[in-house]
Amino acid sequence: MNRVLSVSEERFPIAGTFTISRGSKTEAEVVVCSITDGGQAGRGECVPYKRYGETVASVCTQIQAMAAMVADGIGRQDLLEAMPPGAARNAVDCALWDLEAKLSGVRVADSLGIRRPTALETAFTLSLGTPEAMAVQARANADRPLLKVKIGGDGDIARIRAVRDAAPDSRLILDANEGWTEANLQANLAAAAELGVALVEQPLPAGADDLLAHIDRPVQVCADESVHTTDGLERLAGLYDAINIKLDKTGGLTAALDLRDRARAMNLSVMVGCMVGTSLAMAPAVLLAQGADFVDLDGPLLLARDREPGLAYRGSLVSPPGPALWG
Repeated sequence: MNRVLSVSEERFPIAGTFTISRGSKTEAEVVVCSITDGGQAGRGECVPYKRYGETVASVCTQIQAMAAMVADGIGRQDLLEAMPPGAARNAVDCALWDLEAKLSGVRVADSLGIRRPTALETAFTLSLGTPEAMAVQARANADRPLLKVKIGGDGDIARIRAVRDAAPDSRLILDANEGWTEANLQANLAAAAELGVALVEQPLPAGADDLLAHIDRPVQVCADESVHTTDGLERLAGLYDAINIKLDKTGGLTAALDLRDRARAMNLSVMVGCMVGTSLAMAPAVLLAQGADFVDLDGPLLLARDREPGLAYRGSLVSPPGPALWG
C-alpha cells in the first residue's frame, strides 16, 4: 500500500466578527488533510484551537508526521493510539473515513447503519456583545427555532433578557465559554430558568466542575471544554446533564462515536457542536448528530463564503453531505 498524505492551510472570512468570552476573530483558519490512494482522495478538515494549545503550524506538523504510517495503511482504530485527541487527529481520521467510502463505494452513513440520514435543525450562534447589540442580532434571527447565545461576563442577565425579548419564540442555548464564576453562577442559572433557556453550556472553567455538585440546576447544564473523550466522563456524569461533542476535541469521528454512545448509556443528553469551519468540517458531524438532543453545526452560516460544493442549508435545517463533499 502506498497512500499519500498531504496537508494544506486555508482561510475563510467570517461574516462580520465572531466574538466569545475569550476574544474575537474575523476569519476561520482551517487545516485540510488529504489522503490519496490510486485515483481516489479522502479529505478531512479541522480547526486548530488556541484554547487547547493548538496552532495552524503545530497541527500541520502533527498531520505531516503521520505520512509514513498513512503510506503503510494505518487504520482508524490504530490511529487512536498513534495520535492524541485533537484537531490534527480529527483531520486524518475524517480523511480516512472519506477515502474508505470512495474506495469501497459504500457511503459512511451506510457504514454507520444510518439508512436514511435526515436534515437536522441546527442552532444559529449570536456573538457576545452589549445587550443592545445582541438584541439586534436576535431580532434579525427571531424566525430561527434555536439560537445559541454567546455570553460569559458581567451583565449576562441583561444580555439574556435582551435576546429573549427580541426572539420570544426561539429556544435558547447559552454558551458561557467558561466565563461564569462561583459568585454569579446561581443567579445566572436562576435567570436562565426564568427566561425559558433550554441549556447552559460550560458555565464554569474546566477544572471547576465540582462546584456544580453543590447547587441546584434549574436548567440543564452541558459540558464542553470539560469533556474531550471518554476519559473522565464518569466523573462528570453527576455534575452535568449533557455533553457537547466536537470532532476537533475527540480527535475525529471514530472517537466521537464512542463518546456519543458512552454518554447515552449514562443517560446524558448529547449535543453535537463545531468550531467555526466550512462544510467539509461539518459533514461528518451531521452524521454523528443523527438523533442528537441538540445540534450546533452552523459554522458555514457564520462565514462570508463556504467551500463548493458545501452542505445544503435551508433556514436552520442542514442536510446530510453529498458524496462530492464528503463520505
